Amino acid sequence: MRLKVSPDAVRSLAAPAIRLLAASWRVRTIHEERWLPLYQARRPHVFLLWHEVLLPLLWQHRRQGIAIVVSEAREGQYLADFACSIGYRTVRGSSSRGAARALLGAVRELQEGRSVAFTPDGPRGPRRELKPGVVAAAQRGRAVVVPIHAQASRAWRLHSWDRFMIPKPAARVVVTYGRPFQVAEGESGLSAGLEDAIARLEEIAGKPG
Repeated sequence: MRLKVSPDAVRSLAAPAIRLLAASWRVRTIHEERWLPLYQARRPHVFLLWHEVLLPLLWQHRRQGIAIVVSEAREGQYLADFACSIGYRTVRGSSSRGAARALLGAVRELQEGRSVAFTPDGPRGPRRELKPGVVAAAQRGRAVVVPIHAQASRAWRLHSWDRFMIPKPAARVVVTYGRPFQVAEGESGLSAGLEDAIARLEEIAGKPG
C-alpha cells in the first residue's frame, strides 16, 4: 500500500526536524561587535544575506523579534513556518511577487523600531545577484545595513538555483558580520548604497561564482 503524505503534514513535521538538527550545530561568530551595539541599543537595522545561507542565520538570530521578508510562492511557506516557530515575524512578498507590498511592510517594521532580514537574491535568483529592494528599504526606514554570512564545516547543498546550504549534524558553523553602513538620501545615496552592499557582502562571502 502506498502511503500518501499531505503537504500540511510535511509542513508540520519540518520545523521540529530542523530545530533538532540546528541544536546540534557548533556556532562561532566573527566580528559580532559590528552588530551587537545595534541590538543592545535596540536600533533598527537590516540584515543583508544571500538566500543560500538563510537557514543557519535564522537559527543564529532566533527569538530576537526580527521580521523576515518571505516569498508569497508556496515554496517560501516552509521556511516561513520554521522562522515563525523560532520567533520571527514575517513580511510577505519578494522581488518577483508582491514586491511593493514587501517593501512597504519592511519599511513599516523599521519605522516602528524593529529589524528586518532580507535575502536580496531571493526567492528565485539569479544566485548572489543583489536586487535593490533591501537598499531602498534601509534608506526609507533610516536603518543601518549589516551584511552577514555563514559557512559550515560539513553541509548538504540542495540542487536548487541558490545551492541552498543545510549544515549537517554537529557541523561547525561560522557566522561572520560585515561592516555596517547607512544609505544616504536621494538617488545618489541609493546608488552608493547598492555599491556598498555588493562590496561588503563580497568581503565576507566572496565574489559570486
